[in-house]
Amino acid sequence: MGAQSRGERVVVVGAGLAGCEAAFQLARRGVPTTLIEMRPGQRSPAHQGDDFAELVCSNSLRASARENAVGLLKEEMRRLGSLVLEAADQCAVPAGRALAVDRVAFARHVTERIQSEPLVEVRHERVDAIPEAPLVILATGPLTAEPLAGAIAEQVGRDSLYFYDAIAPIVYADSIDHEVAFRASRWEDGEGDYLNLALDRDAYERFVDALLAADEIALHPCEAKLYFEGCLPIEEMARRGRDTLAFGPLKPVGLRDPRGGPRPRAVVQLRQEDKRGVLYNLVGFQTRLRIAEQRRVFRGLPGLQDAVFARYGSVHRNTYLNAPACLAPTLELNARPGVFLAGQLAGVEGYVESAALGLLAGVHAAFAWRGGRAPLAPETTAHGALLGHLREADPARFQPMNVNFGLFPPLVPAPRDRILKNRLLAERALADLAPFAAEIAP
Repeated sequence: MGAQSRGERVVVVGAGLAGCEAAFQLARRGVPTTLIEMRPGQRSPAHQGDDFAELVCSNSLRASARENAVGLLKEEMRRLGSLVLEAADQCAVPAGRALAVDRVAFARHVTERIQSEPLVEVRHERVDAIPEAPLVILATGPLTAEPLAGAIAEQVGRDSLYFYDAIAPIVYADSIDHEVAFRASRWEDGEGDYLNLALDRDAYERFVDALLAADEIALHPCEAKLYFEGCLPIEEMARRGRDTLAFGPLKPVGLRDPRGGPRPRAVVQLRQEDKRGVLYNLVGFQTRLRIAEQRRVFRGLPGLQDAVFARYGSVHRNTYLNAPACLAPTLELNARPGVFLAGQLAGVEGYVESAALGLLAGVHAAFAWRGGRAPLAPETTAHGALLGHLREADPARFQPMNVNFGLFPPLVPAPRDRILKNRLLAERALADLAPFAAEIAP
């Protein structure tokens, strides 16, 4: 029996991009919705204004071309009737191949659209516990207040909710020079699980110099004390002494190059990140370097001169769930069906990805309100690829992820040309999206 028979409203907590998108999708499908936002009475440390869907970090929603995974995700969202993409397209400013917006106009557009929806009731109050409603969407973002975060932790277990995010870069396997890399695991005989890049003394010293000279992203005041010893940014470790990395994450001991040669000064290890072996994580390389600096510094390493990044590193405060251990494919908590998570809280990175999960959560909640069950986004689409990461990643080392083509099922056969491959992946995604869009249409 659906919640409709009881006359219940769906409750959405948080009026960021994900929460507004979820509320809009519910209203489009005739579902009465209550959207709860703590501003203007209380602001998070990152917010400056009182409008909904505030872009607090950047006015860019990243690449526009469909041959880029986030560009494809945005095109899928347009075809699914996204409020966030409607606002972005209306408020776009010139930015070359990126979609950038006037932040003030964008937030105002979203706010006015939500406030004008007759089925959406807006309440301004702080929520410290999961609302006691049959259907709830939690979209409170990476700075979720402690009382509500604690209530979520009670449902999923304290070990499955994280409050700190230290992310290392991820590169595509086919962009690594496999003539330079060797496969080995520390202290193990035979072919190991890691790809390894050996650095002689000169290469190591050049790398440390580059790290020390590179430009970093400034922390928000609310993030200023978030470092802990077990997960320092790699540039912070380099500041502690020129040999720190060689005796830390880049230590060469226990690693033997089967091709022979002298023992290296240091070794960079890359760990397979996905089941198909498309993506590799730079172990111990969590960083606050700016994106251009990450490209410059890390491509200076032997074997990474042509590296293509699927994800860049970052260090920031981020409340998120261990999604593979806690979330159903519908974005519902396994421990409490009817409570959906959306946005960064569910385990994705980025404004666009957060809004995409808001869209899906709104669709699933709308079907549940009527007593039904929405179809899942095809795994070949950008939406389905994101959900696949949340569902299939290793729970023991899950971290939030931006959308990237490494999350998609591969083409068979796969073209060697990356641009052609990405274009074919995008064409397949949009073709497979069409019947899904028809099934979930209002």
